[in-house]
Amino acid sequence: MRTSDVTVVGGGIGGLAAAAFLHRAGIQAVVYEQAAELTEIGAGLVLAPNAARLLRRLGLYERLAEVGVPLETGWQFRRWQDGRVLFEQPLGKECERLYGEATWVLHRAHLLDMLRSKVPDEAVRLGMRCTGAEQDGDGVTLGFADGSRAGADVVVAADGVHSTLRDHVTPSPPAHSFGVCAWRCLIPAEAAPELARHPVQTVWLGPGRHLVHYPVSAGTKINVVAFSPAAEDDVESWTSQGKPADLVTEFADWDPRVGELLSTATTVGRWAVLDRDPLRPWVKGRLALLGDAAHPMLPLFAQGAGQAIEDAAVLATCLADGREEPLECYERIRLDRAHKVQRVSRGRLQLNHLPDGPEQVARDAAFAGENPLRHNSWLYSYDAEEACR
Repeated sequence: MRTSDVTVVGGGIGGLAAAAFLHRAGIQAVVYEQAAELTEIGAGLVLAPNAARLLRRLGLYERLAEVGVPLETGWQFRRWQDGRVLFEQPLGKECERLYGEATWVLHRAHLLDMLRSKVPDEAVRLGMRCTGAEQDGDGVTLGFADGSRAGADVVVAADGVHSTLRDHVTPSPPAHSFGVCAWRCLIPAEAAPELARHPVQTVWLGPGRHLVHYPVSAGTKINVVAFSPAAEDDVESWTSQGKPADLVTEFADWDPRVGELLSTATTVGRWAVLDRDPLRPWVKGRLALLGDAAHPMLPLFAQGAGQAIEDAAVLATCLADGREEPLECYERIRLDRAHKVQRVSRGRLQLNHLPDGPEQVARDAAFAGENPLRHNSWLYSYDAEEACR
């Protein structure tokens, strides 16, 4: 299979990461993005060591250190009523000692800019909405909304959870509702309570709801993500907006510090949280799925961006080293790992939202028995490029 000419559909984190790793490997890759400009809707994200080590190899560590916040503590679970700490994962120097990297939190737009800097300007085509694909033994031909067409040896579909190209590989999985919606907002750090300004990924757990906050943008903003019962008109769209007053009401009887934080929000996003079963296959002929197009997962385990970056590193390695079936090799290396993260993400929702009672008490007691940092060794120690060898 020729692999010298690769087209990536989608200019989000997964698509730009794929292009960055491909160019690093000496493979020409062009990114087609439907938006007229590259902007990442959303706010904060977490980059654990499994993703941070890959960004370092792209030469992005210095930029990460400028715009990100290295966490001193992660997964600090607090009880909804009084903020009592149920469990926390010390990170900082101990995380670096065990896994070779820190765990970072940063704004999605900053990560997008970092990855974009590793892709030549001429390799990014904006305002190009892909409408379909045709392939034969010689390559893939893409069609676009403006009537134009483009050919490639290999096409990488990194076009997100609502992927246009996924059905060319396998039927898109049906979406299942949990009856939950997500809220997202950014708050100026100077307006937030002191608790929220610490370099900590804090997760408040309560009946039917939970809330996460941590600093981003070099500590100048606080990222807040909250989950509560959905309304009938909630839709799965990151551009959908909610009302700040409604968000405050959802958590009105929680620890006063939660209310203090939420009361400073001026604009909030609100969308339905939908789940999809693990998908297979990811590859058909010369077309491969990547990121949310391949493994859409609930935003509960802070690994969506990290798994897309792992995909990108593995895909580039498989295409660059002359394997007979590079795309099948990519799928074989990545599929089980991504599916495991999907399953863990799914399990978090029920665990986080337990009503007060025996199950909640047992959950809180189980936290005390966890090894705070090593219980995620399977996740943090993973080296996507090493897994290709």
